[in-house]
Amino acid sequence: MLKLKDKIRVGITMGDPSGIGPSIIAKALDKIDAEAEFVVIGDKWVFERNRKSLSGQQVGKIKNQNFKFIDLNNVTQKKFAFGKIRAEYGKAAIEYLDVALELIKNKDIDCLVTAPISKESIGLAGFNYVGLTEYFAQRTHAKDTVMMLLNRQLKFSLVTRHIALRNVSVALKKDKLYKTVYITYQALKDLFSIKNPRIVVCGVNPHASDNGLIGNEENRIIKPVLNRLKRLIRHIAGPLPADVAISKANRKVYDCIIAMYHDQALIPLKLFGNQTGVNLTLGLPFIRTSPLHGTAFDIAANFSLANPASLIEAIRLAVKCTLNLKRA
Repeated sequence: MLKLKDKIRVGITMGDPSGIGPSIIAKALDKIDAEAEFVVIGDKWVFERNRKSLSGQQVGKIKNQNFKFIDLNNVTQKKFAFGKIRAEYGKAAIEYLDVALELIKNKDIDCLVTAPISKESIGLAGFNYVGLTEYFAQRTHAKDTVMMLLNRQLKFSLVTRHIALRNVSVALKKDKLYKTVYITYQALKDLFSIKNPRIVVCGVNPHASDNGLIGNEENRIIKPVLNRLKRLIRHIAGPLPADVAISKANRKVYDCIIAMYHDQALIPLKLFGNQTGVNLTLGLPFIRTSPLHGTAFDIAANFSLANPASLIEAIRLAVKCTLNLKRA
């Protein structure tokens, strides 16, 4: 156990104030109170509100006092409701992130964990980010970022992210694939302390195209890139059919899977351990993680239904990766 002064300082943004973020943060803090120092950024009154029962009794009192709260007080109390898509809530969620980046810049926190936002709400507020990975890339001027999605069983890095399936083949470029694999390789060494990472690359077509019978992306794009990467990475395989690659990774033949598109990674991740899923952004100048679920507007008003498991994994991963990075 680290001494208190040596503990990693974790910033946690509340996410969409109308979502599940306030509840899962409150629950997570009590389960990991001795593992780090925490700074929560959000609206304090929202954070407190849904832990009270209808009778006014506190049902989710936080025992852990090892955290600070930066109260932006940017959500009006009049007509506030959980589970709503509103521009005001989207604007607040982005403002939490803006403050968190200032804390990172000023070295007041070491890493960042972000509770879920609503893309619809931030869109109504006038922001055009398709996701938080893109927000952080733009705000930090990070040239190349990679979305790594993982749980206790599997690790995936995505070549394409939030785009329509019909656009995947068009967006699949040699340079993008090369950078995704190489950034992933470096992260496995630096953030996860894997000395010789073993990486497997999925094909984009069924059966990885059967050598060109079902599409040509494997022969035209993926294979030439892998031939280049083999000069740098000792253990790299592919392109393999996605089902084969995932099955082998689940048996620990490989340390990480390179997925060509979003659902190629998300479906197996949620089947093999939805409660331990984490989103880790590679390529930023700091560690940023988030739980692998959304705002859960349908249950956000009910504190008792909030499950903090994925957020707890995100916090623990942020601490682990930050410590490994400091030691690298």
